[in-house]
Amino acid sequence: MNILVLNCGSSSIKFRLYAMEGEQILAGGLIDRIGEEEGPVQNHREGLRLILDRLDQDFQAVGHRVVHGGPRLHDPVLITKDIIAEICRYNELAPLHNPPNLAGIEAVADLLPTVPQAAVFDTSFHQRMPDHASTYAIPRFFREKHNIRKFGFHGISHEYLAHRGSALLGIPLAKARFITCHLGNGTSITAVAGGWSIDTTIGFGTLAGIPMGTRCGDIDPAIIPFLMEKESLTTSDISRILYYESGLLALSETSNDMRSIIKEASAQNPMALLALEVYCYQVKKFIGAFAAALGGLDALIFGAGIGENVPLIREKVCSNLGLLGIHLDPDRNGEVVGREGLISSPASRVKIMVIPTNEELLIARETKRLLSVEASGMTG
Repeated sequence: MNILVLNCGSSSIKFRLYAMEGEQILAGGLIDRIGEEEGPVQNHREGLRLILDRLDQDFQAVGHRVVHGGPRLHDPVLITKDIIAEICRYNELAPLHNPPNLAGIEAVADLLPTVPQAAVFDTSFHQRMPDHASTYAIPRFFREKHNIRKFGFHGISHEYLAHRGSALLGIPLAKARFITCHLGNGTSITAVAGGWSIDTTIGFGTLAGIPMGTRCGDIDPAIIPFLMEKESLTTSDISRILYYESGLLALSETSNDMRSIIKEASAQNPMALLALEVYCYQVKKFIGAFAAALGGLDALIFGAGIGENVPLIREKVCSNLGLLGIHLDPDRNGEVVGREGLISSPASRVKIMVIPTNEELLIARETKRLLSVEASGMTG
C-alpha cells in the first residue's frame, strides 16, 4: 500500500509518499509561496495538481495533518462531509492552520474523489490530560457550553518524539517520564508520562505558552480588554495582533525567523537579543515546571526546526539546569545538527536528545491503520 501524506500550511504544501511495506519514502518535497505573486501556483488545488503531475507512483490513500479537532474528534478518522464540517467549527481557534488543512482536503476531494482520506489531529495526543491540567478557572457554565478546555497542539510531533525516544533509550514508554520540546515557528513543550501527554504549553487555541514566530505566547489576560479599550480595538483587531503581529516578530522588530534573529543578535541588535533571551527563558521555565509535574525526568527531547538545528538555543535552554540533573555535552550539542543523537554529558542524570520529528510517518501509519480497520469491518 502506498500512502500520500499532506501537511498544508497557509502558503505551502509539504508532501511525502510512503510505500508502507518497509515504510520507504518514494517521493517528497515542498511547494511554497502559494498565492504569492511570484509563487508557482495560486491555490492549494493547483499545488496538489502540480504534486500529482510530479509523482510517478500510484497511491491508495491520502493522510492529512489537521491541527484542531475540537472536543469530538479525539482520534484519527477517515474524512467525510460531517468530519469536514466539524473541523470547520474550530477554524477560529486555529486560524493559521485549520483553513489551509481544509484546503488540502478539499483539493484532494476535487481532484481525486474516489481516494479515501484520513485526518490525524494535533490535539489527539493530549486528550488524556488530567482534569487538573486541562481545566481553566472560569465559570463551569462557559466551559461546558463552549467546550472550553486545554486541547494542546503539535501532538503528532510530540507523540513521535516520545515513541522514538523510548525506542532509542530502551525505556518502556508506559514507564518513561519525558519532556518533549517542539521548537519551531510554532513552539510547544509537553510533559509525557504513561505514554501520553499529561500537560502541555498551548491550550484552547494556538496562542498560549512560548512566544512563537508571530503568536504571543502567554500574556496577562488583562492586557486584552485594556488594549481594546485604550486603542478602540475590535475582537478581529486583537485577534490579528495576537496571532499575526506578536511573538518573536514583535520582540525582535525584525523577523519571525529564528535564523534571522540569531544573526541580528550576533551583531548586538538589542531587540534581537531580547527576543532570543525571552524565548529561551520561557522554554527553560516550562521545562522546570513540567519536571516538577512529572515528579522526575528520564529524558529531555528536542525536535522540529529550531530544536533540531540550532545548538545555541539548546545550549541556552539547558544552562543552569543542573539541579534537575540536566547537563549538556557542548561537543555533542554542536555535532548533531540535522541528525539524531544524544547530547547529554556523562554527568547528566537526565538524557538529552535531538530527534528529527517525523509527523508524516506517524500520519501514514495512522492512515494505514484506519483503512485496515475499515476493510476488516467490511469483510467481517
